[in-house]
Amino acid sequence: MHPVIVIHGGAGAMTRSAMSAEKEREYHAALRLVLQAGLAVLEAGGSAVDAVTAAVVELEDCPLFNAGRGAVFTSDATHELDAAIMDGASLRTGAIANVHHIRNPILAARSVMQNSRHVFFVGEGAERFARTQGLEMVEESYFSTPERHAQLLRVQRDTPDAAVLDHDGQAIVESQPAAPAHPLDIDKKFGTVGAVALDAHGNLAAATSTGGITNKQVGRVGDAPIIGAGTYASNETCAVSATGTGEMYIRKVAAYDIAARMRYTGATLEQAAHAVMFEELPSIGGKGGLIAVDAQGNITLPFNTEGMYRGYARVGSDPVTEIYR
Repeated sequence: MHPVIVIHGGAGAMTRSAMSAEKEREYHAALRLVLQAGLAVLEAGGSAVDAVTAAVVELEDCPLFNAGRGAVFTSDATHELDAAIMDGASLRTGAIANVHHIRNPILAARSVMQNSRHVFFVGEGAERFARTQGLEMVEESYFSTPERHAQLLRVQRDTPDAAVLDHDGQAIVESQPAAPAHPLDIDKKFGTVGAVALDAHGNLAAATSTGGITNKQVGRVGDAPIIGAGTYASNETCAVSATGTGEMYIRKVAAYDIAARMRYTGATLEQAAHAVMFEELPSIGGKGGLIAVDAQGNITLPFNTEGMYRGYARVGSDPVTEIYR
């Protein structure tokens, strides 16, 4: 086996002219740190589950991405965080949704997978379970950043009835040239983060975490914590983590569809992922991207937007990070 870790930090519309060289270096540096965290686990002979957990914890702790610290605001100016993880060897899963105080939601999802007879907790019950597991709890203000709050105020002022995805379009940047330049419009980007991995033992795993969408109705849950929609892993086929218009990924059961195409039709990982990304999702207006790795270590990182924060690293090789198409 050739162990590999693959990550994403959101997809959307963007232009090179909208981002300064300094900001571009900042994003690439952050992606490399995330990859190095996952790669260190694989280099030490660790499991795919440990590798994706380590990577997503780093993504949740980085305010550049919409998961954990730096999560977007709901219509009530609160934070609701979701996460899921799946072990491809055992098909065990864990997921949590609509939590407000768990510092690293992916750790709570993993605790659900390993230490509960259930697979999905939400809201107060999820937080109560996290406390029994000794996970770090924080005040909700921990997740807030001035940039995210300003984002909410702009959306509520300009399109008060809209729930705005977290990476799409350049209207704000172009209309406010003095504003900090971002590669993907911070008001409209698809901000879910995730990781997939294959370890030296041939086992696959996937993990996904998100702060949701700006100005969303309180209680809304997207595809990230839903097994088969935004997250899936099976050693028989592949591991997948998605980012995009969550409702569409749920309706198309996007992550599982890739695995099913491989299992039932003999499609390769790339064939299956591209069919879902460029045919199935667009047929109902679905936009975004995904990352996937199969049981042989093949990887694919397709997206049907102009860009996606992404990267991969194999044991023995330097990490690769990309933003643009």
